[in-house]
Amino acid sequence: MAAVRRCCLLAAVLLWSALASAATAAPAPVVAGPVSRVEDATMFRIYYGQSFKVIKNSGDGKSYLLMQNTSKMASKTKYCTGRIKSFVIPLASFSVDTTTSPVSFFELLGVLESLKGITSNQVASQCVLQSYTSGNAQLVNRTDVQTLSQFTAHFISDTDEDRGCNFAAYVPLEEGTPLQMAEWIKYLGTFTNSENRANAVYDAVKTNYLCLSKVAANLGTRFKPVVAWIEFTQGMWTFVKESYILQYVTDAGAEIVDATITDKRFNSSDPEDMDNFHAILCTVDVVIDQTYALEPADIWRFDKRIGASGTLDWSDGAISQPQLVLGDLIEIFFPTGNYITIYFRNLAKDEGVTEIGPEMCTRSISTPMDPIILSCE
Repeated sequence: MAAVRRCCLLAAVLLWSALASAATAAPAPVVAGPVSRVEDATMFRIYYGQSFKVIKNSGDGKSYLLMQNTSKMASKTKYCTGRIKSFVIPLASFSVDTTTSPVSFFELLGVLESLKGITSNQVASQCVLQSYTSGNAQLVNRTDVQTLSQFTAHFISDTDEDRGCNFAAYVPLEEGTPLQMAEWIKYLGTFTNSENRANAVYDAVKTNYLCLSKVAANLGTRFKPVVAWIEFTQGMWTFVKESYILQYVTDAGAEIVDATITDKRFNSSDPEDMDNFHAILCTVDVVIDQTYALEPADIWRFDKRIGASGTLDWSDGAISQPQLVLGDLIEIFFPTGNYITIYFRNLAKDEGVTEIGPEMCTRSISTPMDPIILSCE
């Protein structure tokens, strides 16, 4: 029996030694190149291998396998199933459904030269417009799957429009806070091997945003300004309740009208409804959006920057640079007179709009656009 125990012990030692040697001989793969880590966004996650990346996208429930073009995998592997798609990176060319997707992230990354297709030229980006007018980017019908398939990737924000193996869901607008939306620059950076640039831009934007929010929280007022953020749809006035809007107002040091009021809808054809609606608005400090003749409240709208055919930069540049929106709101809620708003205009003062055109692009489309960092004291 003692001999048997000695043999078992020897076998265990030899097995442990073999496993230890194997572990030493085969270390974990070292990721080549820069990486991005998701800090705030909730709709995507990024994982890295030695010559590939994987994005798990909650927007369409798919996983994207991104293979470096220098790897053997890239020439041998192609996935296009209900839950996984593969792409060779960095993208040689890509297109964007510009009817629903912001393009300012691509400007900040400096990859507009590879943007070869857009589904609408009604965009609020001077350099994308210049790329189109110069012939670098072509106009493509958003339902022309055959033409769209010629691009390495086609980015869409309406996941119901996914009809091709190269379609990639890109849904920053489905996030709940301004910073979560802005972090989608890291998502696009993985497709273009631009992680360093994406990280730097997001770090700058986030740091500036948090600094401004801290300043707003410390502004000395006895009561916070009360804000009515309203919209008009299908003959009804309603109070906007999107979570990112509420976050903006809170971060700028104000508060939204009480929830018991914002749950109501007001019929524009009903005089009693409208009288009640006007009475509520006269009790708040600031009104934002589609109201034109209300007193004594200040009246603001976020359409100061517009592109072709009235396209609002609010749905584009404001997504990638939320610190600019926050800076505007702080000035609106706590006016100093020393700050010129970028996205909001005061309708009560008959402020005009800034029209965006291709002639306003003063840099090469291959040169990254730097984020605007506001003074924060």
